[in-house]
Amino acid sequence: MFRNWRIGSVNGALLAAYFIPAWTLVAFNIMVAPVHGLYERPSVAVALFLSDQLQMSGMSTVRAAWLLALGRLTVVAFFAIYLALLAIPRTRRSGGSDEALGIALAIGSLISFASMVMASKVGEMAALRLHATELLLLLGAAVVLVIERPATAPKTVEAPVEATAPLGLEQAELLHNG
Repeated sequence: MFRNWRIGSVNGALLAAYFIPAWTLVAFNIMVAPVHGLYERPSVAVALFLSDQLQMSGMSTVRAAWLLALGRLTVVAFFAIYLALLAIPRTRRSGGSDEALGIALAIGSLISFASMVMASKVGEMAALRLHATELLLLLGAAVVLVIERPATAPKTVEAPVEATAPLGLEQAELLHNG
């Protein structure tokens, strides 16, 4: 059953198994109560940075929280698309699902990196460790995705088709030649 699974496919599936429930729950908490959800552990560094460093008002903080939730849900959606494409064996063998994984890794890395920088600016060490760990997971999967290419299909060699009567130099086959 697992003959045609690549290391990158398994790695991407394991990442999706972590990021889909974790980031969906965080985004859902932000959507239900934006300010309260933003001040929970996974997003507290962003909230402190927005309020302390950028001095955003209440409504601007809510908009930023919704934008963060939208970004996290986008990553979750691309991981879900990746898992759906991974379930098709022909797509998995050809590496057709790698594009969805690449987009999820790129957007997720950007969110994790920005959150990690914000956590370091406000001095929130637990959030810094969380975002650094997520960033390392995403970057490690990106390295595996870039290095490991899908197996190429064996090329069939066709025997050259020989003409029944070879043409000499004096026998030109042109339409106007009669």
